[in-house]
Amino acid sequence: MTALAVAAVFLRQFDLNTPKLPLGRGVDAAVDWAIIYLSPVLETIKLSISRIFVAVETAFLWLPWPVWILLVGTLGWSLASLRTGLLVAGALSVVQAVGLWNEAISTLSLIGVAVILALIIAIPIGIIVARSNLFESIIRPILDGMQTIPSLVYLIPVVMLLGVGKVPAIAATMIFGIPPAIRLANLGLRQVPPDVKEAARAFGASGWQLLAKVELPLARRTIMAGVNQSTMMSVSMVVIAAFIGAGGLGYSVLFALNRVQVGNGFEAGLAILAIAIALDRLTQALASNREDEKGSRTR
Repeated sequence: MTALAVAAVFLRQFDLNTPKLPLGRGVDAAVDWAIIYLSPVLETIKLSISRIFVAVETAFLWLPWPVWILLVGTLGWSLASLRTGLLVAGALSVVQAVGLWNEAISTLSLIGVAVILALIIAIPIGIIVARSNLFESIIRPILDGMQTIPSLVYLIPVVMLLGVGKVPAIAATMIFGIPPAIRLANLGLRQVPPDVKEAARAFGASGWQLLAKVELPLARRTIMAGVNQSTMMSVSMVVIAAFIGAGGLGYSVLFALNRVQVGNGFEAGLAILAIAIALDRLTQALASNREDEKGSRTR
């Protein structure tokens, strides 16, 4: 103890403050550089995503809510079972019953565009990862980090580069939904039996034919499970994205939270839950194989 006290007195004479790494200034400089030199590219991306979103939202709003409920219920019945069809139709009926149909359609449009863009990016990356162990060892810690970072952090770079509004919300939701789709696409393709691939090669299948006609069909269930996970993560991002102008049901929750309107917040949360249930059941039905679909229709 005496030695420690003497050492403490001795060390007080020196400046032991740890120097701060200038990470913040480096990030600010990188963002400033991107805004100056990548502005045309960012504006093009922003405009393209905005046009896609407006087209999807306009098409969704054009359909009356009874037609929506009928179509979604029929889709659930055809993909899975009558019980699933009634469940998803009932879920959308709850959204209409609480008076948040337009907000729900805006949210569905945002989720739909974000998930489609995420899959366009994730599936090719998953295919490349499945082909290369080296690339998998590089991208795996990146995916681990992306799935560990809190969802609020995703908003920071998006707001810096794209500002606020629907398009930044779509971008943040898209990035948030990419990791599970990459992981499960990689997993599904790696689980294809080697003897099946060897048989296809023996019959003269090219690389593209092997991928399109053998590997992807056999990995379909696992890939569709990735679609389900990506969709559910996008739904979970809806409320968070309301902080940067996503609108829809997320804004209803945020507005009720700011005004301490418990009833309105409960209704908006119930609508989000209903949409999550409907999307989960539909994407799970898409992930099932044809034999399961046929068996479920007879139940």
